[in-house]
Amino acid sequence: MPKPRQGNNSFSRRLTWSFVLGAAVSLAALIASEDQDAIATLLRHDVASLVLKIVLLVCVGGLVLVLFREKLSKALEATLFWAIVGLLLVVTYSYRFELEDVTDRVVAEMMPGHVAGHGRNAQVVRGNSGDFAVAAHINGAKIPMVLDTGASSVVLTQEAAKAAGLPIEVLNYSVSVDTANGRTHAAPVTLDRLAVGGLTERAVPALVAQNGQLKTNLLGMSFLNRLESWEVRGDSLRMRGAP
Repeated sequence: MPKPRQGNNSFSRRLTWSFVLGAAVSLAALIASEDQDAIATLLRHDVASLVLKIVLLVCVGGLVLVLFREKLSKALEATLFWAIVGLLLVVTYSYRFELEDVTDRVVAEMMPGHVAGHGRNAQVVRGNSGDFAVAAHINGAKIPMVLDTGASSVVLTQEAAKAAGLPIEVLNYSVSVDTANGRTHAAPVTLDRLAVGGLTERAVPALVAQNGQLKTNLLGMSFLNRLESWEVRGDSLRMRGAP
């Protein structure tokens, strides 16, 4: 091992001096080719001057590579690494909305009830039970709901109404409604804010079922009718908010 190292060092020294000599000779020839100062000579554009400049550039460049080849290699590696990182950041930022949409769709497929989409568009995938479970927010509280296009209104259980901050103690159960358990009565209320993903509707009419009369909160037509459009296509519920 020592001998190859000495041979490499000897070759590097010879190569270094060769580049130094070449740079010195070409620079001297360039300056001596005209009886002018060095700056004026370097600005000439004839063929002979161009050749000398190329030789000088090659010698100086070779000298830099020989003297700083290890540091230069590391610098080039670091530059390439950060250039790739920068490119990835630019691409990610440029397609951030598309990436968010794809991520939301993947999560929606894996987590029934998760609302995919951004802005005034929302999408929910049908759950294993066959229903569209929707993670809604009522007055800031997260409330699990199920889409029910047969319900003329949003209907909440007592627990959900309490979580949403509704005054369940003073509600008037004056509206007759039909449920899976038969006919019962519900109390009319107005929800300050009902949000499904990026879709937010205010002052939404709703009903609160009597205690024990409803097992699931229903996302009914009093919310859906506020939207610009909604449709069930296959296993996907797609909603678009009004502009």
